[in-house]
Amino acid sequence: MSTATANPTDARQRAYSLPLESLDPSDPALFVDDSVVHYFERLRREDPVHRTHSPNPIFGDFWSITKYNDIMAVDTNHHVFSSDWSQGGITIGDRPINERFQMFIAMDPPKHDVQRKAVSPIVAPGNLANMEALIRERTRFVLDGLPRNETFNWVEKVSVELTTLMLATLFDFPLEDRRLLTYWSDVATAVPEVLVGVADPELAAKKRLQEMGKMAEYMTRLWNERVNAAPKTDLISMLAHNPATRNMGPVEFMGNCVLLIVGGNDTTRNSMSGSLLAMSRHPEEWAKLRANPALVDSMVPEIIRWQTPLAHMRRTALADTELNGKKIRKGDKVVMWYLSGNRDESVIDQPERFIIDRPRPRQHMAFGFGIHRCVGNRLAELQLKILWEEILARFPVIEVVGEPVRVRNNFVRGYSELPVRIPG
Repeated sequence: MSTATANPTDARQRAYSLPLESLDPSDPALFVDDSVVHYFERLRREDPVHRTHSPNPIFGDFWSITKYNDIMAVDTNHHVFSSDWSQGGITIGDRPINERFQMFIAMDPPKHDVQRKAVSPIVAPGNLANMEALIRERTRFVLDGLPRNETFNWVEKVSVELTTLMLATLFDFPLEDRRLLTYWSDVATAVPEVLVGVADPELAAKKRLQEMGKMAEYMTRLWNERVNAAPKTDLISMLAHNPATRNMGPVEFMGNCVLLIVGGNDTTRNSMSGSLLAMSRHPEEWAKLRANPALVDSMVPEIIRWQTPLAHMRRTALADTELNGKKIRKGDKVVMWYLSGNRDESVIDQPERFIIDRPRPRQHMAFGFGIHRCVGNRLAELQLKILWEEILARFPVIEVVGEPVRVRNNFVRGYSELPVRIPG
Protein backbone atom coordinates (compact mmCIF):
# COMPACT_ATOMS: atom_id res chain seq x y z
CA MET A 1 0.00 0.00 0.00
CA SER A 2 1.24 3.44 -0.89
CA THR A 3 2.12 5.61 2.09
CA ALA A 4 2.52 8.84 0.13
CA THR A 5 0.30 10.92 -2.06
CA ALA A 6 1.26 10.72 -5.74
CA ASN A 7 2.79 13.80 -7.31
CA PRO A 8 -0.35 15.76 -8.22
CA THR A 9 1.10 17.01 -11.51
CA ASP A 10 2.17 13.54 -12.64
CA ALA A 11 -1.14 12.02 -11.55
CA ARG A 12 -3.14 14.64 -13.41
CA GLN A 13 -1.03 14.24 -16.55
CA ARG A 14 -1.62 10.50 -16.49
CA ALA A 15 -5.37 10.94 -16.11
CA TYR A 16 -5.41 13.21 -19.17
CA SER A 17 -3.00 11.11 -21.24
CA LEU A 18 -5.13 7.95 -21.27
CA PRO A 19 -7.69 7.34 -24.02
CA LEU A 20 -11.04 8.64 -22.78
CA GLU A 21 -12.77 5.32 -23.38
CA SER A 22 -10.28 3.56 -21.10
CA LEU A 23 -10.85 5.76 -18.05
CA ASP A 24 -11.95 3.58 -15.12
CA PRO A 25 -12.43 5.46 -11.84
CA SER A 26 -13.48 2.24 -10.08
CA ASP A 27 -9.88 1.01 -9.75
CA PRO A 28 -9.30 0.87 -5.96
CA ALA A 29 -5.61 1.70 -6.47
CA LEU A 30 -6.61 5.20 -7.56
CA PHE A 31 -8.05 5.80 -4.11
CA VAL A 32 -4.84 4.84 -2.32
CA ASP A 33 -3.01 7.90 -3.65
CA ASP A 34 -6.18 9.98 -4.24
CA SER A 35 -5.33 10.33 -7.93
CA VAL A 36 -8.92 9.39 -8.75
CA VAL A 37 -9.89 13.06 -8.39
CA HIS A 38 -8.06 13.82 -11.65
CA TYR A 39 -9.99 11.11 -13.48
CA PHE A 40 -13.22 12.62 -12.22
CA GLU A 41 -12.11 16.10 -13.29
CA ARG A 42 -11.56 14.90 -16.83
CA LEU A 43 -14.80 12.94 -16.98
CA ARG A 44 -16.81 15.94 -15.76
CA ARG A 45 -15.32 18.03 -18.58
CA GLU A 46 -15.32 15.53 -21.43
CA ASP A 47 -17.80 12.73 -20.72
CA PRO A 48 -19.91 13.26 -17.59
CA VAL A 49 -22.10 10.20 -18.29
CA HIS A 50 -19.32 7.80 -19.16
CA ARG A 51 -19.67 4.19 -20.27
CA THR A 52 -17.00 2.53 -18.18
CA HIS A 53 -15.46 -0.86 -18.84
CA SER A 54 -13.58 -2.18 -15.85
CA PRO A 55 -11.22 -5.12 -16.34
CA ASN A 56 -12.17 -6.21 -12.82
CA PRO A 57 -14.97 -8.77 -13.29
CA ILE A 58 -16.56 -7.75 -10.00
CA PHE A 59 -17.14 -4.22 -11.33
CA GLY A 60 -17.66 -4.95 -15.04
CA ASP A 61 -19.45 -2.44 -17.27
CA PHE A 62 -21.32 0.52 -15.82
CA TRP A 63 -22.16 4.17 -16.31
CA SER A 64 -20.02 6.63 -14.36
CA ILE A 65 -22.10 9.68 -13.42
CA THR A 66 -19.76 12.48 -12.37
CA LYS A 67 -21.63 15.83 -12.44
CA TYR A 68 -23.68 17.18 -9.56
CA ASN A 69 -26.97 17.70 -11.37
CA ASP A 70 -26.84 14.35 -13.18
CA ILE A 71 -26.20 12.57 -9.89
CA MET A 72 -29.12 14.44 -8.37
CA ALA A 73 -31.35 13.33 -11.24
CA VAL A 74 -30.49 9.68 -10.62
CA ASP A 75 -30.61 9.82 -6.83
CA THR A 76 -34.05 11.42 -6.69
CA ASN A 77 -35.68 9.09 -9.23
CA HIS A 78 -36.09 5.75 -7.45
CA HIS A 79 -38.90 4.81 -9.85
CA VAL A 80 -36.37 4.40 -12.68
CA PHE A 81 -33.13 3.82 -10.77
CA SER A 82 -33.40 0.98 -8.28
CA SER A 83 -31.21 0.35 -5.25
CA ASP A 84 -32.86 -2.98 -4.44
CA TRP A 85 -30.52 -5.84 -3.54
CA SER A 86 -32.37 -8.10 -5.99
CA GLN A 87 -31.34 -5.72 -8.80
CA GLY A 88 -27.71 -5.51 -7.69
CA GLY A 89 -27.79 -3.28 -4.62
CA ILE A 90 -25.95 -0.07 -3.81
CA THR A 91 -22.28 -0.78 -4.47
CA ILE A 92 -20.40 -1.09 -7.71
CA GLY A 93 -19.35 -4.68 -7.14
CA ASP A 94 -21.60 -7.44 -8.49
CA ARG A 95 -22.10 -10.30 -6.08
CA PRO A 96 -24.13 -13.49 -6.54
CA ILE A 97 -27.64 -12.95 -5.23
CA ASN A 98 -27.07 -15.21 -2.22
CA GLU A 99 -24.09 -13.06 -1.16
CA ARG A 100 -25.85 -9.68 -1.23
CA PHE A 101 -26.70 -7.84 1.96
CA GLN A 102 -30.46 -7.41 2.31
CA MET A 103 -30.62 -4.04 4.09
CA PHE A 104 -33.18 -1.27 3.88
CA ILE A 105 -30.85 1.07 1.96
CA ALA A 106 -30.73 -1.71 -0.66
CA MET A 107 -34.51 -1.92 -0.92
CA ASP A 108 -37.10 0.00 -2.90
CA PRO A 109 -40.40 1.29 -1.51
CA PRO A 110 -42.57 0.28 0.19
CA LYS A 111 -40.36 -2.10 2.17
CA HIS A 112 -37.53 0.42 2.36
CA ASP A 113 -39.79 3.05 3.87
CA VAL A 114 -41.20 0.98 6.72
CA GLN A 115 -37.85 -0.51 7.72
CA ARG A 116 -36.10 2.88 7.66
CA LYS A 117 -38.90 4.30 9.80
CA ALA A 118 -38.28 1.59 12.39
CA VAL A 119 -34.82 2.94 13.30
CA SER A 120 -35.18 6.64 12.50
CA PRO A 121 -36.33 7.59 16.04
CA ILE A 122 -32.80 7.00 17.31
CA VAL A 123 -31.64 10.14 15.48
CA ALA A 124 -34.74 12.23 16.18
CA PRO A 125 -33.93 15.71 17.54
CA GLY A 126 -34.98 14.84 21.07
CA ASN A 127 -32.83 11.75 21.21
CA LEU A 128 -29.84 13.62 19.76
CA ALA A 129 -30.24 16.23 22.47
CA ASN A 130 -30.22 13.46 25.08
CA MET A 131 -27.00 12.00 23.64
CA GLU A 132 -25.10 15.27 23.33
CA ALA A 133 -23.76 15.32 26.89
CA LEU A 134 -22.46 11.74 26.61
CA ILE A 135 -20.79 12.46 23.24
CA ARG A 136 -19.09 15.51 24.72
CA GLU A 137 -17.97 13.67 27.85
CA ARG A 138 -16.38 10.90 25.79
CA THR A 139 -14.79 13.34 23.37
CA ARG A 140 -13.17 15.23 26.23
CA PHE A 141 -11.92 11.99 27.77
CA VAL A 142 -10.33 10.81 24.51
CA LEU A 143 -8.72 14.18 23.72
CA ASP A 144 -7.41 14.65 27.26
CA GLY A 145 -5.71 11.27 27.03
CA LEU A 146 -3.74 12.00 23.87
CA PRO A 147 0.07 12.04 24.10
CA ARG A 148 2.05 15.27 23.81
CA ASN A 149 5.29 15.84 21.91
CA GLU A 150 5.20 12.44 20.24
CA THR A 151 3.83 11.13 16.97
CA PHE A 152 0.68 9.02 17.07
CA ASN A 153 -1.99 7.78 14.68
CA TRP A 154 -5.02 10.09 14.85
CA VAL A 155 -7.17 7.54 13.04
CA GLU A 156 -6.66 4.90 15.72
CA LYS A 157 -6.58 7.02 18.85
CA VAL A 158 -9.34 9.51 18.00
CA SER A 159 -11.46 8.73 14.94
CA VAL A 160 -11.88 4.99 15.49
CA GLU A 161 -12.25 5.24 19.25
CA LEU A 162 -14.89 7.98 19.21
CA THR A 163 -17.02 6.43 16.49
CA THR A 164 -16.81 2.96 18.02
CA LEU A 165 -17.93 4.30 21.39
CA MET A 166 -20.84 6.00 19.63
CA LEU A 167 -21.78 2.81 17.81
CA ALA A 168 -21.70 0.86 21.06
CA THR A 169 -24.11 3.39 22.54
CA LEU A 170 -26.49 3.21 19.56
CA PHE A 171 -26.62 -0.59 19.75
CA ASP A 172 -26.32 -0.73 23.55
CA PHE A 173 -23.40 -3.02 22.75
CA PRO A 174 -20.99 -4.26 25.47
CA LEU A 175 -18.22 -1.67 25.65
CA GLU A 176 -15.52 -4.26 26.26
CA ASP A 177 -16.30 -5.79 22.83
CA ARG A 178 -16.77 -2.51 20.96
CA ARG A 179 -13.80 -2.97 18.60
CA LEU A 180 -15.70 -5.89 17.06
CA LEU A 181 -17.98 -3.25 15.54
CA THR A 182 -15.02 -1.58 13.82
CA TYR A 183 -13.75 -4.93 12.58
CA TRP A 184 -17.14 -5.97 11.17
CA SER A 185 -17.49 -2.62 9.41
CA ASP A 186 -14.07 -3.02 7.79
CA VAL A 187 -14.83 -6.59 6.69
CA ALA A 188 -18.19 -5.63 5.21
CA THR A 189 -16.70 -2.95 2.94
CA ALA A 190 -13.25 -4.33 2.10
CA VAL A 191 -12.27 -5.15 -1.48
CA PRO A 192 -11.04 -8.75 -2.04
CA GLU A 193 -7.31 -7.96 -2.21
CA VAL A 194 -7.53 -6.29 1.20
CA LEU A 195 -9.88 -8.81 2.77
CA VAL A 196 -8.04 -11.98 1.74
CA GLY A 197 -4.77 -10.65 0.34
CA VAL A 198 -5.53 -11.51 -3.31
CA ALA A 199 -8.02 -10.37 -5.96
CA ASP A 200 -10.18 -13.48 -5.53
CA PRO A 201 -13.88 -12.60 -5.29
CA GLU A 202 -14.98 -16.12 -4.36
CA LEU A 203 -12.49 -16.43 -1.52
CA ALA A 204 -13.38 -12.91 -0.34
CA ALA A 205 -17.10 -13.68 -0.40
CA LYS A 206 -16.51 -16.80 1.69
CA LYS A 207 -14.46 -14.86 4.26
CA ARG A 208 -16.96 -11.99 4.35
CA LEU A 209 -19.96 -14.24 4.90
CA GLN A 210 -18.09 -16.21 7.54
CA GLU A 211 -17.26 -13.08 9.54
CA MET A 212 -20.68 -11.53 9.03
CA GLY A 213 -22.19 -14.77 10.29
CA LYS A 214 -20.24 -14.30 13.53
CA MET A 215 -21.59 -10.77 13.73
CA ALA A 216 -25.15 -12.04 13.20
CA GLU A 217 -24.71 -14.61 15.98
CA TYR A 218 -23.57 -11.91 18.41
CA MET A 219 -26.35 -9.53 17.41
CA THR A 220 -28.94 -12.31 17.61
CA ARG A 221 -28.00 -12.87 21.26
CA LEU A 222 -28.69 -9.19 21.91
CA TRP A 223 -31.96 -9.44 19.94
CA ASN A 224 -33.13 -12.41 22.00
CA GLU A 225 -32.43 -10.53 25.22
CA ARG A 226 -34.38 -7.47 24.08
CA VAL A 227 -37.31 -8.88 22.17
CA ASN A 228 -38.74 -10.24 25.43
CA ALA A 229 -37.92 -7.13 27.44
CA ALA A 230 -39.57 -3.73 27.53
CA PRO A 231 -38.78 -1.59 24.44
CA LYS A 232 -35.71 0.62 24.79
CA THR A 233 -34.10 3.28 22.60
CA ASP A 234 -31.23 1.25 21.17
CA LEU A 235 -31.19 0.03 17.56
CA ILE A 236 -31.55 -3.68 18.33
CA SER A 237 -34.54 -3.06 20.58
CA MET A 238 -36.13 -0.81 17.96
CA LEU A 239 -35.77 -3.51 15.30
CA ALA A 240 -37.02 -6.20 17.67
CA HIS A 241 -40.17 -4.34 18.69
CA ASN A 242 -41.23 -2.64 15.45
CA PRO A 243 -43.89 -4.55 13.45
CA ALA A 244 -42.04 -3.80 10.20
CA THR A 245 -38.81 -5.46 11.34
CA ARG A 246 -39.52 -7.87 14.19
CA ASN A 247 -40.20 -10.75 11.80
CA MET A 248 -37.09 -10.27 9.66
CA GLY A 249 -35.36 -13.41 8.47
CA PRO A 250 -31.72 -14.00 9.44
CA VAL A 251 -30.31 -12.71 6.14
CA GLU A 252 -32.29 -9.47 6.38
CA PHE A 253 -31.35 -9.02 10.03
CA MET A 254 -27.68 -9.49 9.17
CA GLY A 255 -27.95 -7.02 6.31
CA ASN A 256 -29.57 -4.32 8.42
CA CYS A 257 -26.97 -4.78 11.16
CA VAL A 258 -24.23 -4.34 8.53
CA LEU A 259 -25.92 -1.19 7.24
CA LEU A 260 -26.26 0.39 10.68
CA ILE A 261 -22.70 -0.49 11.67
CA VAL A 262 -21.10 0.78 8.45
CA GLY A 263 -23.35 3.85 8.37
CA GLY A 264 -22.44 4.77 11.91
CA ASN A 265 -18.77 3.96 11.64
CA ASP A 266 -17.03 4.56 8.32
CA THR A 267 -18.62 7.86 7.44
CA THR A 268 -18.03 9.70 10.71
CA ARG A 269 -14.64 8.20 11.46
CA ASN A 270 -13.21 9.16 8.08
CA SER A 271 -14.68 12.65 8.29
CA MET A 272 -12.97 13.05 11.68
CA SER A 273 -9.64 12.12 10.11
CA GLY A 274 -10.29 14.07 6.92
CA SER A 275 -11.16 17.21 8.87
CA LEU A 276 -7.75 17.32 10.53
CA LEU A 277 -6.02 16.67 7.21
CA ALA A 278 -8.05 19.46 5.60
CA MET A 279 -7.11 21.89 8.35
CA SER A 280 -3.45 20.95 7.99
CA ARG A 281 -3.53 21.62 4.26
CA HIS A 282 -5.48 24.88 4.70
CA PRO A 283 -3.89 26.53 7.78
CA GLU A 284 -5.59 29.81 6.96
CA GLU A 285 -8.91 28.10 7.75
CA TRP A 286 -7.71 26.94 11.16
CA ALA A 287 -6.65 30.52 11.89
CA LYS A 288 -10.08 31.67 10.76
CA LEU A 289 -11.76 29.16 13.10
CA ARG A 290 -9.64 30.14 16.09
CA ALA A 291 -10.54 33.78 15.48
CA ASN A 292 -14.24 32.94 15.22
CA PRO A 293 -15.19 29.59 16.85
CA ALA A 294 -18.82 30.07 15.80
CA LEU A 295 -17.71 29.07 12.29
CA VAL A 296 -17.71 25.45 13.46
CA ASP A 297 -21.38 25.31 12.40
CA SER A 298 -20.60 25.97 8.74
CA MET A 299 -17.31 24.10 8.96
CA VAL A 300 -18.98 20.76 9.72
CA PRO A 301 -20.87 20.38 6.42
CA GLU A 302 -17.77 21.62 4.59
CA ILE A 303 -15.79 18.82 6.24
CA ILE A 304 -18.30 16.28 4.98
CA ARG A 305 -18.28 17.72 1.45
CA TRP A 306 -14.49 17.92 1.28
CA GLN A 307 -14.01 14.41 2.59
CA THR A 308 -17.05 12.70 0.97
CA PRO A 309 -16.60 9.56 3.09
CA LEU A 310 -18.62 7.34 0.74
CA ALA A 311 -17.29 7.80 -2.78
CA HIS A 312 -20.21 6.28 -4.67
CA MET A 313 -23.62 4.68 -4.66
CA ARG A 314 -24.91 2.38 -7.35
CA ARG A 315 -28.34 2.06 -8.96
CA THR A 316 -29.76 -0.24 -11.64
CA ALA A 317 -32.04 1.09 -14.40
CA LEU A 318 -35.53 -0.40 -14.32
CA ALA A 319 -36.43 1.00 -17.75
CA ASP A 320 -34.79 2.56 -20.77
CA THR A 321 -34.09 6.21 -20.11
CA GLU A 322 -31.84 9.10 -21.12
CA LEU A 323 -29.37 11.08 -19.00
CA ASN A 324 -27.40 14.05 -20.31
CA GLY A 325 -27.79 12.84 -23.89
CA LYS A 326 -26.80 9.22 -23.20
CA LYS A 327 -29.22 6.32 -23.65
CA ILE A 328 -29.29 4.11 -20.58
CA ARG A 329 -30.88 0.71 -21.09
CA LYS A 330 -32.99 -1.31 -18.70
CA GLY A 331 -30.67 -3.40 -16.53
CA ASP A 332 -27.67 -1.06 -16.89
CA LYS A 333 -25.60 -0.41 -13.79
CA VAL A 334 -25.39 3.31 -12.94
CA VAL A 335 -22.77 4.56 -10.48
CA MET A 336 -23.21 7.97 -8.88
CA TRP A 337 -19.77 9.26 -7.93
CA TYR A 338 -20.59 11.52 -4.98
CA LEU A 339 -16.90 12.37 -4.64
CA SER A 340 -16.95 13.83 -8.14
CA GLY A 341 -20.26 15.63 -7.67
CA ASN A 342 -18.82 17.35 -4.61
CA ARG A 343 -15.96 18.64 -6.81
CA ASP A 344 -18.19 19.87 -9.65
CA GLU A 345 -16.88 23.31 -10.61
CA SER A 346 -20.12 24.22 -12.37
CA VAL A 347 -22.07 24.03 -9.11
CA ILE A 348 -19.58 24.54 -6.25
CA ASP A 349 -17.17 27.47 -6.25
CA GLN A 350 -13.51 26.49 -5.80
CA PRO A 351 -14.48 22.91 -4.94
CA GLU A 352 -10.92 21.72 -4.32
CA ARG A 353 -10.48 24.26 -1.54
CA PHE A 354 -11.56 23.66 2.03
CA ILE A 355 -13.45 26.82 3.00
CA ILE A 356 -15.11 26.78 6.41
CA ASP A 357 -17.32 29.83 5.83
CA ARG A 358 -18.81 28.93 2.45
CA PRO A 359 -22.03 30.85 1.75
CA ARG A 360 -23.96 27.57 1.15
CA PRO A 361 -22.07 24.92 3.12
CA ARG A 362 -24.84 22.32 2.90
CA GLN A 363 -24.73 22.30 -0.89
CA HIS A 364 -23.11 18.89 -1.04
CA MET A 365 -24.18 15.36 -1.85
CA ALA A 366 -22.16 13.33 0.63
CA PHE A 367 -25.38 12.25 2.38
CA GLY A 368 -27.20 11.44 -0.85
CA PHE A 369 -30.64 12.70 -1.86
CA GLY A 370 -34.18 11.44 -2.09
CA ILE A 371 -35.58 8.53 -0.12
CA HIS A 372 -32.12 7.13 0.65
CA ARG A 373 -30.64 10.30 2.14
CA CYS A 374 -28.48 9.28 5.11
CA VAL A 375 -30.72 8.70 8.12
CA GLY A 376 -27.92 9.53 10.57
CA ASN A 377 -26.70 12.75 8.98
CA ARG A 378 -27.54 14.95 11.99
CA LEU A 379 -25.78 12.60 14.38
CA ALA A 380 -22.66 12.64 12.21
CA GLU A 381 -22.72 16.44 12.17
CA LEU A 382 -23.21 16.58 15.94
CA GLN A 383 -20.18 14.34 16.56
CA LEU A 384 -17.98 16.47 14.29
CA LYS A 385 -19.22 19.69 15.84
CA ILE A 386 -18.45 18.51 19.36
CA LEU A 387 -15.04 17.17 18.34
CA TRP A 388 -13.95 20.49 16.89
CA GLU A 389 -15.40 22.53 19.75
CA GLU A 390 -13.35 20.44 22.15
CA ILE A 391 -10.23 20.60 19.97
CA LEU A 392 -10.49 24.39 19.94
CA ALA A 393 -10.77 24.42 23.73
CA ARG A 394 -7.51 22.45 24.09
CA PHE A 395 -5.09 22.64 21.22
CA PRO A 396 -3.86 25.78 19.43
CA VAL A 397 -2.40 23.44 16.84
CA ILE A 398 -2.24 19.75 15.95
CA GLU A 399 0.58 19.03 13.53
CA VAL A 400 0.09 16.51 10.75
CA VAL A 401 3.64 15.18 10.43
CA GLY A 402 3.33 12.77 7.51
CA GLU A 403 1.15 11.76 4.59
CA PRO A 404 -2.06 9.87 5.33
CA VAL A 405 -2.38 6.20 4.47
CA ARG A 406 -5.64 5.81 2.57
CA VAL A 407 -7.62 2.59 2.37
CA ARG A 408 -7.70 0.63 -0.88
CA ASN A 409 -11.41 0.97 -1.50
CA ASN A 410 -13.63 2.65 -4.11
CA PHE A 411 -16.68 2.78 -1.81
CA VAL A 412 -15.34 4.00 1.52
CA ARG A 413 -13.02 6.96 1.06
CA GLY A 414 -11.06 6.54 4.22
CA TYR A 415 -7.78 6.40 6.11
CA SER A 416 -5.93 3.81 8.12
CA GLU A 417 -3.22 6.18 9.33
CA LEU A 418 -2.79 9.92 9.88
CA PRO A 419 0.43 10.65 11.81
CA VAL A 420 0.10 13.71 14.04
CA ARG A 421 1.89 15.43 16.89
CA ILE A 422 0.49 17.74 19.54
CA PRO A 423 3.14 20.21 20.81
CA GLY A 424 3.28 20.94 24.48
